[in-house]
Amino acid sequence: MFDLEWTEEAEEIYLLLERNALDIRDKRKKQQKSKSSKQEGLFKQVKKTLQYLRENPRHPGLHTHPYSSLEHPWDPSQKVFEAYVQNNTSAAYRVFWCYGPEKGQITIITITTHP
Repeated sequence: MFDLEWTEEAEEIYLLLERNALDIRDKRKKQQKSKSSKQEGLFKQVKKTLQYLRENPRHPGLHTHPYSSLEHPWDPSQKVFEAYVQNNTSAAYRVFWCYGPEKGQITIITITTHP
């Protein structure tokens, strides 16, 4: 199991997604609606993706592969990876990450729509 580290950008995005999902959930419950919103579903998917990354960065559902358009935060010779949050969705979300800075750690670089 890996420990997750966060860039400031990634943490801000995660907290924003969480806050939006919780606000919408609270409004939905007050209106006694049962169907979850897209924002709630997106946050649930992001959370699940991060759990898979912690457990096994090579989990088949993540479709993890190297991504060359982002620079590694500490060592430009090392790889940055892309993991799928969503697939076959317009503007599908991705998590960009790398190993480190210490052994047993994964750093979440950013969470964004597919570039």
